[in-house]
Amino acid sequence: MKTLEALRRAMRLTGLAMLLAWLSPLPLRAQGAPALKAVQVSPSVGYVEGLSALGSSANQNFISNAAFVVTPAGVVVIDALGSPALAGRLMQEIRTWTPLPVTHVIVTHYHADHIYGLQAFRKQGARIIAHRSALEYLNSETARQRLETSRTELAPWVDGQTVLVPADEWIDGDQTLTVGGMQFVIRHVGPSHTPEDLVVYLPQEKVLFAGDLVFRNRIPFVGQADSGRWIQALDALLKFDTAAIVPGHGPLSSEARKDMQQTRDYLVHLRATMGEAARNLEPFEDAYQAADWSRFEKLPLFRVANRMNAYNTYLLMEHETK
Repeated sequence: MKTLEALRRAMRLTGLAMLLAWLSPLPLRAQGAPALKAVQVSPSVGYVEGLSALGSSANQNFISNAAFVVTPAGVVVIDALGSPALAGRLMQEIRTWTPLPVTHVIVTHYHADHIYGLQAFRKQGARIIAHRSALEYLNSETARQRLETSRTELAPWVDGQTVLVPADEWIDGDQTLTVGGMQFVIRHVGPSHTPEDLVVYLPQEKVLFAGDLVFRNRIPFVGQADSGRWIQALDALLKFDTAAIVPGHGPLSSEARKDMQQTRDYLVHLRATMGEAARNLEPFEDAYQAADWSRFEKLPLFRVANRMNAYNTYLLMEHETK
């Protein structure tokens, strides 16, 4: 019998492959990438907002957010976007704010839409920081297969020259980075969305970079997540004194509790409905059909992600309830 930890590991290594296989019959929406224009968050912070869509060659895999902080000693970037070309465009945009170089990139987690741009930053000399828990996925066959598939589905933006880039510095827990006198409080909040989840807090300007713990105005990708810990992590984020939250997906948040609630409510609903089914030994198909999804079904990517989110939560709850 698999342990809960073994299940989570298996879901971690297969979740993205399952997503690709399940999505293969679905047509990707033809949509050009919008202009990559940074929005000012606070005096030192800007961010770019990706589309609420599936990654495609048409949108250059611009489906996630990235942010940057201009300090007197250089620029710190949080997440690297979904292709080297996008990362290059982000660096061009940063140059319209400051001539200073990008000195560091902090990776909130190693999902493709956040890390395929890393090689462009490394080429320019930036130091990459991530949590050590990402190494298992980074070195897995799933990550390699995902990149191979992306080289076809996201061509020419992801191609044979695109590589998986490890961090220069693997951290094991919480850490404070100081650049140009500005403090970056890095907190490990995984395993939740992923084992390696990091959030970054800028206390001087009360900005929190939440990574994929927060999805605004769309269905989150739950996949292999530890949804129970994810809910706990969201509760922990509410303890930060924030004026603004930059989510991993969706628009900027200025109302932390209200804007985290949608993600939290969705996770709670998944666990409640699938947990009850698991406890009652109800088949997944019956449970899925009987569940009330009306609160969420009009959100972007519901049709794409909800069924897989529910199935993986059902498997997780089977083991949690034993």
